[in-house]
Amino acid sequence: MSKVEAFLTKEEEQEIIEAIRIAEKNTSGEIRVHIEATADKDHYERSLEVFHLLKMNNTKDENAVLIYVAVNDKKFVVYGDKGINKVVPKDFWNSTKDVMQNHFKNANFKQGIVDGVLKAGEELKTHFPWQIDDENELSNEISKG
Repeated sequence: MSKVEAFLTKEEEQEIIEAIRIAEKNTSGEIRVHIEATADKDHYERSLEVFHLLKMNNTKDENAVLIYVAVNDKKFVVYGDKGINKVVPKDFWNSTKDVMQNHFKNANFKQGIVDGVLKAGEELKTHFPWQIDDENELSNEISKG
């Protein structure tokens, strides 16, 4: 079993998917989680690449958020598209990363990701509230590299 497969149990993955569903229920924003073993380049650059591979840059309001985790490298990136970056407080992504990192330091990866997803969802709800014609533009499933 690879480190990516062992990183989260099936039950933990389902809890994360449920957190994404809850977070997206009140916003037009989109949240994805991507997990892979390692990056062969800078983690921020890789997260941007994954963001485009998952077509997250195609959302109507440019308000998608990617939580990217490189398991073996012990690195993660929270990446928000242009639309959300224009409106969140300057320290928002750092405060989101801090919440996640505190859990990660204690090997509580599922809770770190869940809290990151919910925090991003709250901020998305503030700036991009759900509208009657909103549709889920992206899958809530965890993608793996």
